[in-house]
Amino acid sequence: MLNLLEAKNLIKKYRDLTAVDNLSFKIMEGEIFGLLGPNGAGKTSTIRMLLNIITPTSGTVSFDEIKEGEQIYNSVGYLPEDRGLYKKSKAIDVIKYFGTLKGLSKTDVKVKASEWLKLLKVENLADKRIEELSKGNKQKIQFISAVVHDPKILILDEPFSGFDPINQELITNIISKQREAGRVIIISTHLMNIAESLCTDILLINNGKEVLKGKLDEIKKRFGKNTYRVEFIGDISFIEDLPEIIDFKYGNGNAEISLADGTSPSSFLKKITNEIEVTHFTYLQPTLNNIFLETLAYKGNYKT
Repeated sequence: MLNLLEAKNLIKKYRDLTAVDNLSFKIMEGEIFGLLGPNGAGKTSTIRMLLNIITPTSGTVSFDEIKEGEQIYNSVGYLPEDRGLYKKSKAIDVIKYFGTLKGLSKTDVKVKASEWLKLLKVENLADKRIEELSKGNKQKIQFISAVVHDPKILILDEPFSGFDPINQELITNIISKQREAGRVIIISTHLMNIAESLCTDILLINNGKEVLKGKLDEIKKRFGKNTYRVEFIGDISFIEDLPEIIDFKYGNGNAEISLADGTSPSSFLKKITNEIEVTHFTYLQPTLNNIFLETLAYKGNYKT
C-alpha cells in the first residue's frame, strides 16, 4: 500500500495565533482519513496547507508518486467549506469549467459531467442557473466539480453541509465507492455519526494540536468499556441491585448495562437468564461522538 500523502510537523501562525500546532500524519491509498475537531480547531487551515493555498509557517507536505507542479494540482479534488460557484452560470457550465481547469478535454468533461449529474440525481438541473438551485443541489454541483476529473486524492471540507438524511446517505455511498477505487480521501466534518460510518483513520485536533490519532477500529477498542445491550422479556429491574452493575438503563424490552471490570459477560448472562428471558445480548462499542466528547473533556480544553 502506498503512502500517498504525508504531513510532517505542520505549524501555521497568524501573528500571535497558532492555528495549527505541530501536526504530523500519513494517509494511504484506499483510506478515508477523518480530520475532526470542534469549530476553530484548525481543520481548514490544515487542509489549505495540504493544498498549498496557504504556506506553512514550518513543516512539510509531500505526495508520493505524484510529480511537483501541475500534476499534483490535477490529481487532487477539493471541496471547500466556503462554496465558490458562479451564481449566474448554468450548473453544467460550472462543472465543465472546473473539469477543463483540471486537464479534461471538452469531450471528456461533457461525458463525465453527464454521468455525475445522473449519479447524484440532478440531471434535470443541468441547464438551471446556480442561483436557482436549492442549497442541497448547489452542494451537489460543488461536489461534482470536485470529483469530475477523477482525482487520486479527494479533500472534502464539510461535504454534507446542506444535505437532508437521504442525500447524506447518497454522498456517503459515493465516497465509500471512491475509497474502493483506491482513492486517498480526507474528510473534515463535525458530524461524528457520518465520520464514524466512513472513516478508517482519524485525527482529532483542538486548538491546533493533536488530541487523538489512529485507526478508528483500534481507537474504539481502546475506549471500549464492559458495556452490553440486552433485549429481554420480563422484569429486568432486579439487576440494579447486582454487585456486577456499575451503570444501567432500560425501557421497552431493551437495556444498556455496564459491568464492573473483571466481570465475565457469559457468567453474568447465565445469572440473569434465571430471572428473565434474554432474546439478544451484544457488546456495545463506544461511538465516535462519545470518544470525541470524552477525549476533549479529559484534556480539559473543549470549548462549547
